[in-house]
Amino acid sequence: MSTPKLATMTAQRPTLAVVEVTRSRPDRPEYHAKVQTLNATVVDAGTDGGWTVVRLAAADLDPAALLDLTDSADAVVIVGGEDIDPRFYGAEAGYEGETTHFIDADEGQIALVQRAADRGTPVLGICRGLQIINVALGGDLVQHLDDGIHRNVGVPIDEILSTHDVALRATSTLAAALGDTRISVQSAHHQSVGRLGAGLTPVATAPDGLVEAVEHEALPITGVQWHPEAPDSPATQLPLLLASLYRAVTAQTQVTEIAQAA
Repeated sequence: MSTPKLATMTAQRPTLAVVEVTRSRPDRPEYHAKVQTLNATVVDAGTDGGWTVVRLAAADLDPAALLDLTDSADAVVIVGGEDIDPRFYGAEAGYEGETTHFIDADEGQIALVQRAADRGTPVLGICRGLQIINVALGGDLVQHLDDGIHRNVGVPIDEILSTHDVALRATSTLAAALGDTRISVQSAHHQSVGRLGAGLTPVATAPDGLVEAVEHEALPITGVQWHPEAPDSPATQLPLLLASLYRAVTAQTQVTEIAQAA
């Protein structure tokens, strides 16, 4: 059965496209199981938060199909997964810690963010999702981080998430959404944003100074490097981020209605 377009979904709720990398990793069952658990948590939190949620795997579609299926999405969440192929940010392969690449997923998700920026569609990026946002807007990535606070190394996949503090810019939308300027997060990444994409500004840092979140200066686009959907993250963190995304959709709708009435 083909995946339904978002336009066919329930009109009373805003539509949220949760876009992951792939629904199939037969060569890495433990990693896949972990990613699927995290992604399912985002879907459940979206449904509980008042959205009609459609979950799509970018590598399992061609980029044009992904854009078609998300054409009427009110908001988008891009979740975690593998490294972005370095060709998309002008770098070379062969770096330390390099993972499998899913080129169709990279291309589709990048195009999705670029279209969202053109349209003003609200976007939340989580972990890889932040990196997709940065690359889509012309930024690049630090390809490998030395071992530190951002992931646990040499442990089973269920123990890879590291707990650390993050300081938020007091004037940021992110701080307003989470109700604090210092929070505890769960992270598991070996890459980070390097040169920032057009219009992006850093709004959160880890104790080692690494950028942990970005926001667009004029658009409702936010990326967090950590995993608010992780089981040991504060229980309110993901719902608060999705509630902020919901408010951005409401604000966009009101602007459109005023423009149409003028």
